[in-house]
Amino acid sequence: MPESSPETHVIDFRAAEQLLAARDPRGAIQLLDSVITAHPENTAARLLRARAFFLAAQLRPAELEFQIVLEREPDNAFAHFALGRTLERADRSEEALRHFRLAAALEPRPEFIEAARFARETGNGEQDPGDPDHEAE
Repeated sequence: MPESSPETHVIDFRAAEQLLAARDPRGAIQLLDSVITAHPENTAARLLRARAFFLAAQLRPAELEFQIVLEREPDNAFAHFALGRTLERADRSEEALRHFRLAAALEPRPEFIEAARFARETGNGEQDPGDPDHEAE
């Protein structure tokens, strides 16, 4: 097995992005595990892994990763939105609403506002106007 280096971690991170885009979240998670082990402070890698967990329907690990991201970047609107989607999928609509509202307040993107409005009006998570793998760069 080749020795890990900062360069191989960058390559693994970029490959994980490609795997996620190709809808292979489990493959992305495998690559990101070594990156995060070597660089636990890397918020971008954690956010990407959270998205991969979400797409793999591993909701508890996704929630934990999104929470770590938000501890480091409490003003990350996308992370609030994605955590809201994760909580919504886990049938925790009231908790999700808080994160949808924060996302909409931090960055009034249409999908964030719609999620906050829909969750508030219905009190449930049946509509899915977007998922967390559509982060704007």
